[in-house]
Amino acid sequence: MKQKLNYSAIKKRFRVAIFGSARIKRNDARYKLIYTLAKMLAKEGIDIVTGGGPGLMDAASRGHHAGRHKKNHAYTLGLTIHLPKEQKESYHLDLKKDFHKFSNRLDNFIHLSNVVIVAPGGVGTTLELMYVWQLVQVKHSCEIPIILFGDVWGGFVKWIKGGPLKNEFLEEDDLELLYHARTCTQAMKIINLAYEEYKKGRKNICLNIDKYKVK
Repeated sequence: MKQKLNYSAIKKRFRVAIFGSARIKRNDARYKLIYTLAKMLAKEGIDIVTGGGPGLMDAASRGHHAGRHKKNHAYTLGLTIHLPKEQKESYHLDLKKDFHKFSNRLDNFIHLSNVVIVAPGGVGTTLELMYVWQLVQVKHSCEIPIILFGDVWGGFVKWIKGGPLKNEFLEEDDLELLYHARTCTQAMKIINLAYEEYKKGRKNICLNIDKYKVK
């Protein structure tokens, strides 16, 4: 039985949010990539938080469940949303919380997350990326690493540079808040550095991982 989300019990745990499409199927390479990443996170004892639905959210929860071991237990949190067409819930959620408004749900993602992984997705995933990016930009949130994960982000970065950045609607420093990881190994390097900073008690995680910054 899933437990209700209790912030007081989990607020001191390091956590990675994973955003991504609900439409990607289990035989897709992108599903397998998220499954593998979540499995690696579980082996490190790191919690994950997802939207709790199907697709890549399901890949994350399944992979995380497969990677656990008794000595280093980690949790999977699902922040589910009520939609006109009810979505199937992820395979394994230890804790969940239901929302009726996307705005409240997004704020809870920010409250719970120390790192954000943005996998391939549609309108919802893009909304999550832009919301987190804005909050970090205006310092309404700590400088948590925002990781564009996979090979699909080239066009997005090109548009940002050729549009908003070129027209001075944002600055070069804003772009440096984003990181790009094409593989699980690259993503884990960024996450583990953030985790080390977290364990030292540093609330603002301002990493200088130049190799992975979007420039």
